[in-house]
Amino acid sequence: MRKALPWAVVVLVFAALPALLHLLEQGYLFRLAELSMIFVILAVSLNLLTGTAGLVSLVSLRFGTGLEVSLPASAMVTGLIALLVAIPSIRLVRIFFTVATLSVGEIINVVITNWDGLTRGPMGLRGITPAKLFGVDLGGRLGTYYTIATVCVLATWVVWRLTNSYYGGALRAVREDDQSAGAMGINVARLKLGACAISGALAGVAGCLLAHSTGFISPDMFGIDESILMLTMVVVGGLGSVPGAILGAAVLILVPEIGREAGHFRMVFVGLVLYGAILLRPTGVLGEALSLRFARPIPPRLHLHNG
Repeated sequence: MRKALPWAVVVLVFAALPALLHLLEQGYLFRLAELSMIFVILAVSLNLLTGTAGLVSLVSLRFGTGLEVSLPASAMVTGLIALLVAIPSIRLVRIFFTVATLSVGEIINVVITNWDGLTRGPMGLRGITPAKLFGVDLGGRLGTYYTIATVCVLATWVVWRLTNSYYGGALRAVREDDQSAGAMGINVARLKLGACAISGALAGVAGCLLAHSTGFISPDMFGIDESILMLTMVVVGGLGSVPGAILGAAVLILVPEIGREAGHFRMVFVGLVLYGAILLRPTGVLGEALSLRFARPIPPRLHLHNG
């Protein structure tokens, strides 16, 4: 069952879901699925480190490059920026580190909002080319979907492997007590910097996909509200749990759309769902303990018989 589940997810994402959406012939549902997967990337990146860099590379608009250039460029630029932001904040822990990174992110957002010559300010950048890969146009409905789905699955797999490896165990040790982790021989500073760079790089990839899929990007799309939304996704799903981050992203993107007919009252419905989830499952719907048990099944107990 454990080995079959990943393949079931792949079949769902790459076969069953696009077939159903194509059958319904509603571009809005395709867009909703794409947006959900983009936020899954953001949520799993934030799940690796409580802090994210919501920046996007401007390479595509200025030079008309394809994904083979814009995706790596976005990852490198945002990863480097996240690393530079983390260096002066490296001694901070838990909520203090989160507040520091959110503050710097808000400063950067204000700067790029008022940098009209580069970003056109609140007007944003239009005319971003549809997704292309080595000259092949992927901008159609199915092409865009499969591009985002492929990157989403790969990003999720990378974070899953990292969190369920020695590296992930070291991160959890630092999270619980960085001084004890350092005394055990873990290089705490290097570990924090690396996690921040990886998280920022994946956030940049998500921003790149968002820009290519919408053809428009604006500083207003990456404000503190979006940072809080992503943090809520991780908390509701379960801190430290990759499946929880996926579930949290899906819930907070899809639930408001389900209640769209209720107008402004839909946010009351969303609030009740979040309140119920936190009240009934304080550690998250799919908490870290459940995620670790799934990744590392407990071996059967040895029964010792006398004689």
